[in-house]
Amino acid sequence: MTETFYDVLRRQGITRRSFLKFCSLTATSLGLGSAAAPQIAHALETKPRTPVLWLHGLECTCCSESFIRSAHPLTKDVVLSMLSLDYDDTLMAAAGHQAEAILDEIRTKYKGNYILAVEGNPPLNEDGMFAIQGGRPFIEKLRETAADCKAIISWGSCASWGCVQAAKPNPTRATPVHKVITDKPIIKVPGCPPIAEVMTAVVTYMLTFEKLPELDRMGRPKMFYGQRIHDKCYRRPHFDAGQFAEAWDDEGSRKGYCLYKMGCKGPTTYNACSTVRWNEGVSFPIQSGHGCIGCSEDGFWDKGSFYDRVTDIKQFGIETNADKVGATAAGVVGAAVAAHAAVTALARARSKSGIDIKQGQEER
Repeated sequence: MTETFYDVLRRQGITRRSFLKFCSLTATSLGLGSAAAPQIAHALETKPRTPVLWLHGLECTCCSESFIRSAHPLTKDVVLSMLSLDYDDTLMAAAGHQAEAILDEIRTKYKGNYILAVEGNPPLNEDGMFAIQGGRPFIEKLRETAADCKAIISWGSCASWGCVQAAKPNPTRATPVHKVITDKPIIKVPGCPPIAEVMTAVVTYMLTFEKLPELDRMGRPKMFYGQRIHDKCYRRPHFDAGQFAEAWDDEGSRKGYCLYKMGCKGPTTYNACSTVRWNEGVSFPIQSGHGCIGCSEDGFWDKGSFYDRVTDIKQFGIETNADKVGATAAGVVGAAVAAHAAVTALARARSKSGIDIKQGQEER
């Protein structure tokens, strides 16, 4: 447990050059700039690996699948080595009583110094009987491990908001982690699943700086959830110009027009999909021709069809919706032209008036 991240890398044959490259790229992905790379390198060279208990409640394991597919250099080996991942019932070899004994060992030996990562959520109905692990409700396991941790990471929309399990009428009373555990710092990394590089970057930040990244009012890291997908979408110019795809595979769709009218939730969804993207930065749903479904937002399953339009998008501070944005833009341009013409006419009138007065004075 006293082994550092760098020790693990050297033992695995990773060169110093590759290690420093990893630190530089990590600093960039965190938005810290290249100047932070030495700080990250020093932390990973000197600090012991942090014990992590990764629990699974009601979920589909898509967060784990995303995490281990991060394209960040060395991530599959590096981040899993960077953590002392002592418990993860999806990845660990141990099972049964041997696996459950690890929880007690870490809670006792590293009390107050381990990270609890939670994928999925606990169901509260029927005394938690809809999720049984080790012969007891998952909610009990969650509360016990949370009691002695130093921080919690809620992976994905299931742990962050409840996701599909909590969709109405929610017969199991699936409940997000922060509504059950209220006395621990919690960082939410929503998405169904979250972007792999976002997950690994959050872990790297916490282990390097020994603190949570700056969070927004909903508990999400601002570095990745500080802007809407719409804000950095490559189709945004078409939205501003009032150019929309009206049907799948119509002319506008072929030209890459904005997918708002096809139900895209990018204007109301906070995530890094349009900047970090997926599959080694290759693409993201909108680039593939399908609108954002808003999977990282609270209650997205209960907000209507994925193909219903968002009707309350404001543009240019005008009280109108995105259906009228083209007309609004044209109106703004027209108003600007009219205003310019009026100012020009006024200036000419004043100029002419000045000449007339001067001529009158000369005649007197």
